[in-house]
Amino acid sequence: MITLTEKAAQQVLQIIEQHRQDEAGQSGSEGEGGGATATEAKPMYLRVGVVGGGCSGFKQTLDLTETLGENDEVFEQHGVKVICDAKSHIYLDGATIDFKSTTMGSGFAFEIPSATGRCGCGQSFSV
Repeated sequence: MITLTEKAAQQVLQIIEQHRQDEAGQSGSEGEGGGATATEAKPMYLRVGVVGGGCSGFKQTLDLTETLGENDEVFEQHGVKVICDAKSHIYLDGATIDFKSTTMGSGFAFEIPSATGRCGCGQSFSV
Protein backbone atom coordinates (compact mmCIF):
# COMPACT_ATOMS: atom_id res chain seq x y z
CA MET A 1 0.00 0.00 0.00
CA ILE A 2 1.04 3.59 -0.59
CA THR A 3 0.56 6.01 2.30
CA LEU A 4 -0.51 9.59 1.73
CA THR A 5 0.13 11.74 4.80
CA GLU A 6 -2.62 14.01 6.06
CA LYS A 7 -0.57 17.08 5.10
CA ALA A 8 -0.12 15.76 1.54
CA ALA A 9 -3.82 14.90 1.32
CA GLN A 10 -4.81 18.41 2.39
CA GLN A 11 -2.59 19.84 -0.35
CA VAL A 12 -4.06 17.47 -2.97
CA LEU A 13 -7.61 18.41 -1.94
CA GLN A 14 -6.73 22.10 -2.32
CA ILE A 15 -5.30 21.44 -5.79
CA ILE A 16 -8.41 19.48 -6.80
CA GLU A 17 -10.66 22.29 -5.56
CA GLN A 18 -8.64 24.89 -7.49
CA HIS A 19 -8.77 22.69 -10.61
CA ARG A 20 -12.55 22.42 -10.34
CA GLN A 21 -12.92 26.17 -9.82
CA ASP A 22 -10.74 26.81 -12.87
CA GLU A 23 -12.84 24.40 -14.95
CA ALA A 24 -16.09 26.00 -13.73
CA GLY A 25 -14.75 29.44 -14.64
CA GLN A 26 -13.79 28.28 -18.12
CA SER A 27 -17.12 26.58 -18.81
CA GLY A 28 -19.02 29.55 -17.38
CA SER A 29 -17.20 31.97 -19.67
CA GLU A 30 -18.41 30.07 -22.74
CA GLY A 31 -21.97 31.18 -22.11
CA GLU A 32 -23.45 27.79 -22.99
CA GLY A 33 -23.91 26.51 -19.46
CA GLY A 34 -22.94 23.03 -20.61
CA GLY A 35 -20.28 22.44 -17.95
CA ALA A 36 -20.78 20.07 -15.02
CA THR A 37 -21.88 21.65 -11.76
CA ALA A 38 -20.05 20.93 -8.52
CA THR A 39 -22.64 18.28 -7.64
CA GLU A 40 -22.17 16.63 -11.06
CA ALA A 41 -18.36 16.69 -10.94
CA LYS A 42 -16.65 13.45 -11.85
CA PRO A 43 -14.45 11.91 -9.17
CA MET A 44 -10.90 13.23 -9.29
CA TYR A 45 -8.10 10.80 -8.51
CA LEU A 46 -4.46 11.30 -7.58
CA ARG A 47 -2.51 9.04 -9.93
CA VAL A 48 0.79 7.86 -8.44
CA GLY A 49 3.25 6.11 -10.70
CA VAL A 50 6.79 5.30 -11.76
CA VAL A 51 8.36 5.89 -15.15
CA GLY A 52 11.82 5.11 -16.45
CA GLY A 53 14.15 8.08 -16.41
CA GLY A 54 15.83 10.57 -14.17
CA CYS A 55 19.45 10.33 -13.14
CA SER A 56 18.93 7.22 -10.99
CA GLY A 57 16.79 5.08 -13.31
CA PHE A 58 13.19 5.59 -12.17
CA LYS A 59 11.15 8.72 -11.61
CA GLN A 60 8.05 8.92 -9.44
CA THR A 61 5.05 10.75 -10.88
CA LEU A 62 1.93 12.44 -9.51
CA ASP A 63 -0.99 13.58 -11.62
CA LEU A 64 -4.69 14.33 -11.30
CA THR A 65 -7.05 12.33 -13.47
CA GLU A 66 -10.72 11.46 -13.82
CA THR A 67 -9.89 8.20 -15.62
CA LEU A 68 -9.33 4.77 -14.11
CA GLY A 69 -7.31 2.16 -15.99
CA GLU A 70 -8.22 -1.52 -15.90
CA ASN A 71 -5.00 -2.36 -14.00
CA ASP A 72 -5.29 0.47 -11.46
CA GLU A 73 -5.40 -0.19 -7.76
CA VAL A 74 -7.65 2.29 -5.95
CA PHE A 75 -7.56 3.29 -2.30
CA GLU A 76 -8.65 6.31 -0.29
CA GLN A 77 -6.71 8.18 2.36
CA HIS A 78 -7.77 11.35 4.18
CA GLY A 79 -10.49 12.00 1.59
CA VAL A 80 -8.23 11.57 -1.47
CA LYS A 81 -8.83 8.76 -3.93
CA VAL A 82 -5.39 7.48 -4.90
CA ILE A 83 -4.78 5.22 -7.90
CA CYS A 84 -1.65 3.37 -8.95
CA ASP A 85 -1.14 0.97 -11.85
CA ALA A 86 -0.02 -2.56 -10.93
CA LYS A 87 3.49 -2.20 -12.40
CA SER A 88 4.21 1.04 -10.53
CA HIS A 89 2.81 -0.43 -7.34
CA ILE A 90 5.57 -3.04 -7.37
CA TYR A 91 8.12 -0.23 -6.90
CA LEU A 92 5.99 1.99 -4.67
CA ASP A 93 4.55 -0.59 -2.26
CA GLY A 94 5.19 0.72 1.24
CA ALA A 95 6.00 4.23 0.02
CA THR A 96 4.92 7.36 1.87
CA ILE A 97 4.03 10.58 0.09
CA ASP A 98 4.31 13.74 2.18
CA PHE A 99 4.15 17.46 1.46
CA LYS A 100 7.14 19.40 2.74
CA SER A 101 7.83 23.12 2.94
CA THR A 102 11.36 24.43 3.33
CA THR A 103 13.12 27.72 2.75
CA MET A 104 14.12 26.35 -0.67
CA GLY A 105 10.52 25.67 -1.69
CA SER A 106 7.70 23.23 -1.16
CA GLY A 107 6.47 20.09 -2.84
CA PHE A 108 5.53 16.46 -2.57
CA ALA A 109 8.22 14.13 -1.27
CA PHE A 110 8.35 10.35 -1.67
CA GLU A 111 9.90 7.95 0.83
CA ILE A 112 10.31 4.64 -1.00
CA PRO A 113 11.53 1.70 1.11
CA SER A 114 12.58 -0.36 -1.93
CA ALA A 115 14.85 2.42 -3.24
CA THR A 116 18.55 1.53 -2.98
CA GLY A 117 19.69 4.96 -4.17
CA ARG A 118 18.39 8.43 -4.95
CA CYS A 119 19.69 11.28 -7.05
CA GLY A 120 20.83 14.47 -5.40
CA CYS A 121 17.71 16.42 -6.34
CA GLY A 122 15.37 13.72 -4.98
CA GLN A 123 13.41 13.40 -8.22
CA SER A 124 14.49 9.88 -9.15
CA PHE A 125 15.54 6.63 -7.49
CA SER A 126 17.06 3.22 -8.20
CA VAL A 127 16.07 -0.23 -6.94
